[in-house]
Amino acid sequence: MTSESPSPRQQARQRLHDLKPPSMILGSLMVYFGPGIILMMTGIGTSHLVTAPTAGGRFAYALLWCIPMAYIFKYSGFEMAFRFTNATGKSIIEAYSTARHKWPLWYVMVTTLVQCAVGQAGRLVAASAVLYYFFSASLGLEIPLPAYGLALGLFSVAVLLKGSYKAVETAAKAAAGALVFSALAVYLVRPAPLSALSHFWILEVPPDSWLVIAAFLGLLPTGIDVSLQASEWGKAKKVGMSKIRADLEEAGLARPFDPFSSSHSDLTVDTSQLPKPALQYCRKWFQIGLWDFRFGHIVSFFVACIFLLLAAVWIYPSPVEGRAVMREIGKIFTESVGPWMMVVFLLGAFAATFSTAFNYFDGWPRIVGACCRNLFRPTARLQGIDRSELTPQHKKEWYSEYNIYRATMFFSLIASVAIMAGLPRPVYLVLVASALAFFIAPVVFFLNLYYCLKIIPKRDASFYPSLFSRTFAWFSLAVFTALTAVLILARLFGIALFGA
Repeated sequence: MTSESPSPRQQARQRLHDLKPPSMILGSLMVYFGPGIILMMTGIGTSHLVTAPTAGGRFAYALLWCIPMAYIFKYSGFEMAFRFTNATGKSIIEAYSTARHKWPLWYVMVTTLVQCAVGQAGRLVAASAVLYYFFSASLGLEIPLPAYGLALGLFSVAVLLKGSYKAVETAAKAAAGALVFSALAVYLVRPAPLSALSHFWILEVPPDSWLVIAAFLGLLPTGIDVSLQASEWGKAKKVGMSKIRADLEEAGLARPFDPFSSSHSDLTVDTSQLPKPALQYCRKWFQIGLWDFRFGHIVSFFVACIFLLLAAVWIYPSPVEGRAVMREIGKIFTESVGPWMMVVFLLGAFAATFSTAFNYFDGWPRIVGACCRNLFRPTARLQGIDRSELTPQHKKEWYSEYNIYRATMFFSLIASVAIMAGLPRPVYLVLVASALAFFIAPVVFFLNLYYCLKIIPKRDASFYPSLFSRTFAWFSLAVFTALTAVLILARLFGIALFGA
């Protein structure tokens, strides 16, 4: 007599009981890190290698205060997106879909499409400027800057669509690491005077600096809109709550979520109902996710400071502009150590700027696809972009999330290269793209915070933000929004900033 096979619910509950928490030793943590490191790599290109040296070359130490201002007061906006995904197993885009008339999704999709063009042009032009300088200075090849942008864009899209990103990411991390260590080594050759560090807390606004300030606040450590991408990356990583969410729904421990009929409460996971192994598993992955993000945030902060200080010491006063911008920034390394250091700088600079553009070719189309799966029922029925889970219908129907993701990627490629060709001012384009990220950031910041507090249960001490975190987040949002308003008033109506 054969025993009755377990039901799907029983199988799901058994899988939850069989979960083993990840190792928390240092070596394992570095392997587990992912979305936070990608977030750091997304920002460490244009903002650190173009905006920071531009600030130091044009205004010496005067804008040093912008760096801690950006990192401190944007921290909560990023953390809330990480927190939400680790607490619910869902992307924060799903939370946006529960708003009245789904207005946050329309807002995010429109602004993301703008960023796919203007923003990506700014990121692509920085990577192209490295190649332009190398080939024009070393080989005398005067190839137009947009040609490099087109080549890099085509390569990025081909690699992403083929799915062989891991090798490129590993090489980029290694080269970017070389950039960080070489910058630190050069800084130690002639460090900035201690008196210069007082500019960390002196609010000074030199004439004609508003665009650089907006660029700093917009793209350090990166745009807050990238928190949405990080949430999607965290969900795609399939660890912690995002891994077990389907089993929780199957076991009756969480409600299924339908963006067209569910309320925000259906996203909530009551962790008090979870089996102990599952709860421990999720808590540890949540802790790893926070450490991942914080590690990247801290490293990114120090790199930004070093590049501004290096520019102030070695190339101030300099306009830092034009197609040969990398030659101007490269003087920091050649004049401090020697011509051979330029090779190290160019290798690291290209890795950092290219990884930024590369990640955005994936990130922004991913967000457009995520918005569409929560806005349109046909796309929701064919959601997902993981190649291992795609069906023939996913590839055939133009409205599938996968095809929308691909179409947006090609739109980003064509539009960004066209803008590069029509606006041949690399530094100005980078600053405009960075400022655009600043002006849309307060809305994304507010939504991330609002839905974290609304959907994560207050009694859940592991995932719900503490009183300090909540207070600091609201204060940060107020400061960041006020800075945005002040910059807009200063630019549009000529109102002086901080008495300048």
